[in-house]
Amino acid sequence: MKGKTLFISGGTRGIGKAMVYAFAKKGCNIAFTYASSEDTANEIIADVGAKHDVKCRAYKLDILEPLTYKDVYKKFDEDFDKLDFFISNAIISGRAVVGGFGPFMRLKPRGLNNIYTATVDAFVVGAQEATKRMELTGGGSIISMSSTGNLVYTPNYAGHGTNKAAVEAMVRYAAAELGEKGIRVNTVSGGPIDTDALKAFPNYEGVKNEVIRRSPLSRMGEPTDLTGACLFLCSDESSWLTGQTIVIDGGTTFQ
Repeated sequence: MKGKTLFISGGTRGIGKAMVYAFAKKGCNIAFTYASSEDTANEIIADVGAKHDVKCRAYKLDILEPLTYKDVYKKFDEDFDKLDFFISNAIISGRAVVGGFGPFMRLKPRGLNNIYTATVDAFVVGAQEATKRMELTGGGSIISMSSTGNLVYTPNYAGHGTNKAAVEAMVRYAAAELGEKGIRVNTVSGGPIDTDALKAFPNYEGVKNEVIRRSPLSRMGEPTDLTGACLFLCSDESSWLTGQTIVIDGGTTFQ
């Protein structure tokens, strides 16, 4: 991957941060977005550059306003001359998901719509802009992160789970239409991963205990557990793999 370029949304913590370092370690140049913490983004840029001698840049993005991806990509074009890989990873939490995180009878359209915007709309616009650049150089790989919350009942997760199912369907449609451009599109679906975003859920301890109980490996997933699948999907070894969802869940969906 030396000399290739990755653009990933949400690269300052959790899964996104793990991806930034995993791809940089392979010699890949990195562009990532952040929601608010420019200081954290700059610290990562400096650290990645010092450890791996690759170009690393960060751009502020509000995924609740997906069309602003267009402005972010214009800045990307000033810093990079090509794009090889795009990973749609950023998520929302906190007040934005009020009405979307909770029991079925407490769900509200505003919270559900916010999750859809940040999950499906953001993937569509981000991938469209990525495609415009990838097709100039003969193709690339696009990945959407997802979760097994659309496969296994998880309390209070209906809003997120149904939108993860939606983005996985969108990935399949994108794969069917972008293949002629040499672009492969896939999903990596993780079981509950021990991140700050998960810890913000009010039932975090219950989720953690249930995952440990269900998993034959008897542990929670870590952000680094998902990097290998993404590296594979961006490599030549997966050159005939598109429109698929790779589930990495510690065996929990079978229990």
